[in-house]
Order: sequence, then C-alpha cells, then structure tokens
Amino acid sequence: MCRNITTLRGLEPHATTEEIEAAARQYVRKISGVQKTSASTEDAFERAVAIIAEASHELLHALPPRKVPPKNDPPLRRISTKAS
Repeated sequence: MCRNITTLRGLEPHATTEEIEAAARQYVRKISGVQKTSASTEDAFERAVAIIAEASHELLHALPPRKVPPKNDPPLRRISTKAS
C-alpha cells in the first residue's frame, strides 16, 4: 500500500524525529486521501500524524537491530546529502 514510505529501522545514525514524522504524515495522507488539509480536516489529520509518529517511534526503539541495513536512505537524508 505505501511503497514510497522508506524503511527507517536499521539506519545509522538512527531515524530522527523529523524522519519518523515525515513517514507518519505520508502514511496518513495515503490512508485518508487528504493531500492538503482544510479547516475541517486539519485537526483530525494532525492528531493522526502525532499518534502514528509516536507509535512508530516506540516500535523502532522496541525492535532488535537489523542484520542488514535498509537499501535506501530516507528522502530527508537524500536532500541533506545533496546540499552538502
């Protein structure tokens, strides 16, 4: 379903809060069909992003280390690499 969400587990250094929130935001966009929030959708959308980001953070910290790192860097890391 969400093929474009990058794997965050196993990154070195570990996934940042911004990377986790970006993945949560992309997931909420996908399942809700809301690409741009309006006054009537913003509160529910942002609440969902916060809940999913928190759950994702807990999940990433509870899982054991990966044996093989993810194949791709998350988009936020790709942007910072190009700027360097």
